[in-house]
Order: sequence, then C-alpha cells, then structure tokens
Amino acid sequence: MLTKEYPLHDMNKVFDIFEEAINCGGCADNTMEEMLFLNKLFASLPPEAVEYAMKFLHGEKDLPSSCEEIMPLFVRFVSLAEYLEKIETLREVPTELSNEFIMKRQETVTSLDQHEKAFGMPLLGFQFNNETKDVDAADEKDESEEGSGALHLMNASAAVFVCEDPLKTALFYETKCGFKASHLEDEKMPHIRLKRDNIAIVLAKGKKQAVRPLREMSDVLYDMYIYATEPYLLYKELQGADVKMIEELPEAQSSVHSDTNRQFVFEDCDRRHICVSQSTEMV
Repeated sequence: MLTKEYPLHDMNKVFDIFEEAINCGGCADNTMEEMLFLNKLFASLPPEAVEYAMKFLHGEKDLPSSCEEIMPLFVRFVSLAEYLEKIETLREVPTELSNEFIMKRQETVTSLDQHEKAFGMPLLGFQFNNETKDVDAADEKDESEEGSGALHLMNASAAVFVCEDPLKTALFYETKCGFKASHLEDEKMPHIRLKRDNIAIVLAKGKKQAVRPLREMSDVLYDMYIYATEPYLLYKELQGADVKMIEELPEAQSSVHSDTNRQFVFEDCDRRHICVSQSTEMV
C-alpha cells in the first residue's frame, strides 16, 4: 500500500521521485536499472496508457479491458513505488525502539525480497540491456520462464460466494475489508463483483436453504484462502475495522520454526471463514 503523494498526471515527476530515492542508497544494486527499464517501456506507450498507469498508481483498479495486456507493467510500476517507500521507512529509526516497531521493521525487511525478485526480469516481451542501457527483445526462453504467455491467456479468477443477501455481503466487504463492489447485470449470471488488489469475489444470490459456508458441507477448514505478502498489515487493518477473528496472527518470531505457514483467519457476515496465509511468491 502506497502512502506518499504522487503527481496525478505527470509520470516524469514520479520517475524523478524514484531516482531521488534510489540515489539516497539502501536499495538493491539493480534498482536503477529496473527504474530505467520501466521508464523506457512507458515512453513507448500512447499517452492514454500512461494516464491509466497513473490512475493505477493512485489506487484505481477498475480500468478498461484495453489495459489487460500491459497490466504487468502497471503492477511492476506500483511494486517499485512500494519498494522505494519501504526503503525510505527503513532509514527512519526512532530514538526509542519498541517491540512493535522492531517487529514491523522486520516485516518490511522480509517483504523487500518479493519486490526485488522482479528486478531485471523480462516484461511484455522485452528485457533491459545493462550494457547499452536500452531495451531489447526478450529471449523466448526468458519469456516462458517469466510466464508472460500465461498472463495473456488467463487474466484473473474469482471465487463464487452464494449469499442470501448479496447486497449485505457486499457492504461488509466494502466497509470492513476494503473491497470495491461492481454490479454486473449484463452477465449471463447477474452478480456483484468484489475486487481488491489481485483478489476477485463473485456474489450470487441463492436460496436460503442452500446458503451455507463450504466448510459446513465438507471436510475443509476454510471457505477461502487469500495469500498476502504482508499478513501483519492486513491483519491490523481488519482488526481495526472490528472484523471478527477466528484465528489470530502469530508473532513473526514464533513462526520461524513452525511446521505450518503463518496465517490468520477471519469470519465474514455470512459465517465464512477466510484464511489469510503468508505468501512466499510475488503475485
């Protein structure tokens, strides 16, 4: 989640902010190359696409379908912004160190690797040439390893929640969990779509006797899994919104030698148990 204020329309100023942050030090060695790579890719796009990228930077996720093929570029752009903000926060050390500060700082340090993994990777069929400081066509082998072909074939998936009152459920996820709801009446199965980050949920109306959490009809423990790179931040957000916790998030230190993944479980307004598990991969 971004916390700094960025220009609304001028991407050049955003990259100036990036460059200034990188020059302050503390970043991975190839951070500047990642910034130059993204800058050159954006320079080759029409102004409309750049404007949509700026909207994405400011939290607008409901973009036109024409952005789907270049969405990986938007994601890398925002990921770099988040990375540089985290680096800046790590430079700030208070005179008195509390346990909460130390744990949060450790969470931030651990999450840096998720951003750095993408640095230097091919994107949209191109890769950065460190010698010429220019953009070259990516090797087919590199592209297949990056999985860019799969991105174009399958863009996203959505869990289907059958609800007695989809409007009530949508209101819960909007006000408590930060999702954005869209009413899609033109679909073959009319529904409400909830979206946040890379998560999509479809809410469909069902008969009262059929509306039961999945775990009550099978042997599964949870009704849905959500993978998060920083479960602590999401945990604190939901906790602050008075969302009911079924399983608390354990301390990071106590999870180091645990046999299971670090996670917490919350309950929605329809008694579904949603497990938020720490992801070790960049989405």
